[in-house]
Amino acid sequence: MANLNLDFFQENNYTTKDNSRLFIDKLFLNTRLYFIIKYIQLIFKNRKLALQNKYDRKSWSLSSYDVFKLIESCGGKFNIEGFDNLRNCNEPVIIVSNHMSAMESMIFPCLIAPFMEVTFVVKESLTKHFLFGPVMRARKPIAVGRSNSREDFISVMKQGQEFLKEGTSVVIFPQGGRREIFKPEEFNSLGVRLAKSSGVKVIPMAIKTDFWGNGKLVKDLGPINRDKPIYINIGEPVTIKGSGKEENQQIVNFIVSNLKVWDNHK
Repeated sequence: MANLNLDFFQENNYTTKDNSRLFIDKLFLNTRLYFIIKYIQLIFKNRKLALQNKYDRKSWSLSSYDVFKLIESCGGKFNIEGFDNLRNCNEPVIIVSNHMSAMESMIFPCLIAPFMEVTFVVKESLTKHFLFGPVMRARKPIAVGRSNSREDFISVMKQGQEFLKEGTSVVIFPQGGRREIFKPEEFNSLGVRLAKSSGVKVIPMAIKTDFWGNGKLVKDLGPINRDKPIYINIGEPVTIKGSGKEENQQIVNFIVSNLKVWDNHK
């Protein structure tokens, strides 16, 4: 579990510091147009690196952190807890999280990859996308079609076990897609089942990322809402025993309880 020694987050928790830019700067930087332009520029930069076979784990982490800082520059306020639960890992794990917006896919690499080799389970269509495809393929994800759930299950279990044996952790969004409202019944046990079959632990992550909305025309280019703080809690590793049903419920409860707390902060 080689650490990249990138000093993005040195403490267990992270909170965005107050940005004291001049009002005129804030007025410009906080706009959706500015955010979209800068975001697309970063994507093209990373795409070029990927096509040159230069988009390695460090480049991935750094480019993800660029998106993280872009979000902050546009008024995003992060409240992140639990980095030590990643930092102290000495073996590969399954990381499971609820899925709310495009933000998770963009910023999770800078939160996780500095501490461990990691890959994601993603939609196959993203690996073929003109803009995102080269970047996605460069990080060797587990791609699923979502048209045949049985085939997807077999693919994730087979490839996931291979990655874990090689020392690579796997990120799974068990809801299967973005949901503005978390529904426990949609949170499947795929991550827990893969962890059980591979003899590894699960790290749950609860997130609230509706700062970055879903777009109507282009889903990844939705509106930003700086009145909505960004919350992420990285939980303690969970050991899977028995069928894993109790552990999956424990993970669901972890997400639900955090969302309730964050909703009360409005």
